[in-house]
Amino acid sequence: MSAASDPVIVNNFIDGDFCGTDEYLDSFDPSTGQVWAKVSNSSAKDVDKAVEAAQRAFPEWSELPVEKRSEVMQKIADLIESRLDEIAEVESKDQGKPLWLAKRVDISRTVHNFRYFATYALHDVNSSKIQAGFNATNYTVKCPVGVAGLISPWNLPLYLLSFKLAPAIVCGNTVVAKPSEMTSVSCQKLCQVFQDAGLPKGVINLVFGYGKTAGQAIVEHPGIPLVSFTGGTATAEHIRRSAAHLCKKFSLELGGKNPAIIFDDCNFDKCVETTIRSSFMNQGEICLCTSRIFVQRSIYSKFVEAFVEKAKALTVGDPKDINTFCGALISQQHREKVVGYIEGARKAGATIKCGHGITPLELPPRCQNGYFVRPTVITDVDDAAPCMKEEIFGPVTCIVPFDDEKEVIARANSVKYGLAACLWTENASRVHRVSPKIDAGTVWVNCWLVRCLDMPFGGVKESGSGREGGKYSTEFFTEEKTICIQH
Repeated sequence: MSAASDPVIVNNFIDGDFCGTDEYLDSFDPSTGQVWAKVSNSSAKDVDKAVEAAQRAFPEWSELPVEKRSEVMQKIADLIESRLDEIAEVESKDQGKPLWLAKRVDISRTVHNFRYFATYALHDVNSSKIQAGFNATNYTVKCPVGVAGLISPWNLPLYLLSFKLAPAIVCGNTVVAKPSEMTSVSCQKLCQVFQDAGLPKGVINLVFGYGKTAGQAIVEHPGIPLVSFTGGTATAEHIRRSAAHLCKKFSLELGGKNPAIIFDDCNFDKCVETTIRSSFMNQGEICLCTSRIFVQRSIYSKFVEAFVEKAKALTVGDPKDINTFCGALISQQHREKVVGYIEGARKAGATIKCGHGITPLELPPRCQNGYFVRPTVITDVDDAAPCMKEEIFGPVTCIVPFDDEKEVIARANSVKYGLAACLWTENASRVHRVSPKIDAGTVWVNCWLVRCLDMPFGGVKESGSGREGGKYSTEFFTEEKTICIQH
């Protein structure tokens, strides 16, 4: 192998320095199917070292004035922004997403996450109250918890990791984090930023490797009092069971089977255009993507025709191409899972209106061994079918008709998930009737993925527990303590 094609080596970042492990894992470029990085396969021993470093750093970091912690975070944001193109190229290659999307969303949002929490913390105030009759003053202080364990997924690697890192450290905690073993290279770039920004050693430590080893060690470590996890529902159940006896704080942001409910008075053109994005952006590998589209029967045929036409027009291929809308899925195994759902629906009698397979000859030469699936639209499918009940996490969406409000609310709520939903109508009274009845942590009305970090983010039912964003993240990463002084 020539020097130009040697794989990137991803080492753990512990106590401010990069350090190797006994074993390394292969990490594949999803668009080519080729190994492009070797990632540290961390053990419980490596996690122990990271926790020890975080514990040593905690006293000084937690006692540092919040203004000083904020300054370091602002410098981190500035450095990420100055290297946006470089980091986005790594993120795109590591995850398979289009390069333009990595620049516009992933890395830009990473910068925003650090800046938002750096400034939010400066305005977070404690409360106080005079207790009549007891001649006492009560007030509260928010104290950092200690070492935070953060486990983040592969679909939005830096975006979602930074959404945990930023509030954790600005509140005075130190961190041991584990990104997905499939998307670790950009996280190593982030560690280089931490060094250059002057982040004190041990404040943030990253260990790489499998969830069953490194992740499990974080969850079970007695020196880690809280864990924030974003990922699959089955993994979260295992995490709960593994650490139930340790009384840790948990924040769990899990999967979704998100509905779009489209009434016949919607802004039709905007609805179609936005629902294409909400269904297929990032190859459908976003927990907030729309995978069930309920359309009022009076406009159902019109909607399906317009939607399928636009879905067919989406470019699938090389993530480096500015015209590519859908890049590659994360792995061959995940591609097989997604295709399995499509084939299962076909065999059960559903109609595949468009999508699914793409032959190597339709792709650029360098991408012919990549993990690609076309944007796929399924109709004539029953609500009880697996593709309507289970999270596929790929470029697959189902479109079904409905007749009235009561019916569609019941059908939209008939799954075990409750992360997000979209409601399309120009009727204000309908918005206020329907939105509260949908089982979802977020309901977007006539839009999708419009995020305000002041608002609580999280799911209901099996889409998770806890909320993130603004005061909600601050509450999770601190313990509020009451001080009572009798005069």
